[in-house]
Amino acid sequence: MTTIKLHNTRTRKKEVFAPLDPENVRMYVCGPTVYDRAHLGNARPVVVFDVLYRLLRHVYGADHVTYVRNFTDVDDKINARAAESGRDIGQITAETTQWFLDDMAALGALEPNHMPRATQYIPQMVAMIEDLIAKGHAYEAEGHVLFAVDSWREMYGKLSGRTVDDMIAGARVEVAPYKRNPMDFVLWKPSDEGQPGWDSPWGRGRPGWHIECSAMAYELLGESFDIHGGGNDLMFPHHENEIAQSCCAHPEGDFARYWLHNEMLQVEGKKMSKSLGNFFTVRDLLDQGIPGEVIRFVFLSTHYRKPMDWTAEKAREAEKRLARWYILAAGNVPDIDPPVALIDALSDDLNTKAALDVIHRASLEEDMASVKAGMRILGLLEPKMGEFTKPKFFSSDEEIKLNELINQMQRERLKALETKDFSRVDDLKSAFVAAGLEVRMSKDSVELIPGPDFDPTKLEALK
Repeated sequence: MTTIKLHNTRTRKKEVFAPLDPENVRMYVCGPTVYDRAHLGNARPVVVFDVLYRLLRHVYGADHVTYVRNFTDVDDKINARAAESGRDIGQITAETTQWFLDDMAALGALEPNHMPRATQYIPQMVAMIEDLIAKGHAYEAEGHVLFAVDSWREMYGKLSGRTVDDMIAGARVEVAPYKRNPMDFVLWKPSDEGQPGWDSPWGRGRPGWHIECSAMAYELLGESFDIHGGGNDLMFPHHENEIAQSCCAHPEGDFARYWLHNEMLQVEGKKMSKSLGNFFTVRDLLDQGIPGEVIRFVFLSTHYRKPMDWTAEKAREAEKRLARWYILAAGNVPDIDPPVALIDALSDDLNTKAALDVIHRASLEEDMASVKAGMRILGLLEPKMGEFTKPKFFSSDEEIKLNELINQMQRERLKALETKDFSRVDDLKSAFVAAGLEVRMSKDSVELIPGPDFDPTKLEALK
């Protein structure tokens, strides 16, 4: 079986991936807070972990991988958006959740096996909080319930490489007076009449941010599972807090064994910011006519653990390369397994750049089956992908004309085989290429595949 190696943030080294149960490989990835469109940076972990999901499915079998990605649909940002717009919170979260799914589908991302919403798991969060209080890891104060970091002091900060004392010294926020330790974090907080809330032993309220992922991961994946992923901006405090509360609530388990974090995204060499005018949502780029597969290609061209710089030039180059690949993968190309070199690249800590290089080499050799297989496992052959390579004006009339020309080429080839004079075949081929057609000829067939620059008017003179 293929050996996969992944860089584990927790141990700070690349390790051989050995799942707890090869029959059920389990992965949890932190999903979006649904109050607005997903920006370009939000999309990077989706693409990164989609590739890992595809690799795991390839190695262990599609039925033996469980992928969970949550939706945070209770949050103060959502409350603020509802107050600004006068709209119902439920309407906002339903709309923005669908926006997210549509935009990520445009990037070729498969939907995870489970996509839990925080509001569906409030009872499980309450039960976990009660358990943490009973075990001495949490306490109630002024209607809040807080995790007691001192109860986990020896281990807290191991993921991010910080000590509690350093974190306290570096704190710049005003500490609530009811906290025993400045680093204690909220598990439950009170809600007023204008905020969403649920009944609990501590009064009407709502969960803190971190508890939702711990509760949902436990319910869907158990006390121990294989991989936890997300952007490196979540490493502290979110993932650190998840580990603390999960390991304290379920000391019999390990929570997540491998932690993967992708680096952040820049735009034209600068941090993405509304004040700099370089802030884009995925939908902004799609509406500008940049295909989702081009966005995905640009993401994959940089290793996930390195900062990724989105540039217009990279998008243009990606479109050119993809146009060639889609032409090669079109038509009657057989389905084969991905090239071994490509799987080896992905198995080496998701080296997607090296994987793209494998496809590029196959394209230069016109190894169409390997191009197609490689594109598929990298998520570049999902439905509707590659349509940007097809002429917008391609119609049934042009299709009839192409079929006529294919028949004409077949006749000329048969004549040439008898007369040994291939000049007419060569002239036709040159005319087809000049019109923007990819010409493929085998012993028994001829294929004419329109490229992105196909101009049917250049074929009108052919008889």
